[in-house]
Amino acid sequence: MAGDNDDYIYDEATGEWRPASEVAAAAAQASEVRDASGNILQDGDSVTLIKDLKVKGAGQTLKQGTVIKSIRLTDNPEEIDCRHDAIKGLVLRTEFVKKR
Repeated sequence: MAGDNDDYIYDEATGEWRPASEVAAAAAQASEVRDASGNILQDGDSVTLIKDLKVKGAGQTLKQGTVIKSIRLTDNPEEIDCRHDAIKGLVLRTEFVKKR
């Protein structure tokens, strides 16, 4: 058997004991943050908006093609933390951005 010396971790979702290497690989894949085109995003990347977005609370609309520099990833793989000149604390959904 190939994995005789593997550590096993109890998976509460399935109720089974799974090899630690399998659980680690699944967690790494789940933590990938992807843009609307499927490209992997990382801290510090620049992104472009793919559609006009109304920003709640700011009374502004960010236009399609707006470049956002130096993004930061969040705990949620569907959201990124951004800075924009006119808007503080901007959080965008990854489905509305494309990596530059």
